[in-house]
Amino acid sequence: MDCDTYEQFDIPLEKIGDNTNYLIENATIDILEFNGEPINIELPIKMSFRVVTAPPGVKGNSAGSVTKKVTLETGATIDVPLFIKENDQVVVDTRDGSYVERANETKNN
Repeated sequence: MDCDTYEQFDIPLEKIGDNTNYLIENATIDILEFNGEPINIELPIKMSFRVVTAPPGVKGNSAGSVTKKVTLETGATIDVPLFIKENDQVVVDTRDGSYVERANETKNN
């Protein structure tokens, strides 16, 4: 939806590509248009997501930068440090899907 005019429009999924992994309700994104038709979306570089599934970290696995896979609220999976647990908010770099940091609960997208 256009925040200025409140106009709503559809963008075909094939135009969005892997960006669907980072689409959440009420996120502000830029829409790229060509000849008045939406052709792609541009996400913020960093976005905050809730972790919905996270296996427990295994004790003793703390040497070096050990990670585990978690699932975000969008269904995307990313590698995070062992201390991240379910319901934590994490900041993700949307360009490559990498973990950036644990987010503060008050941090917005």
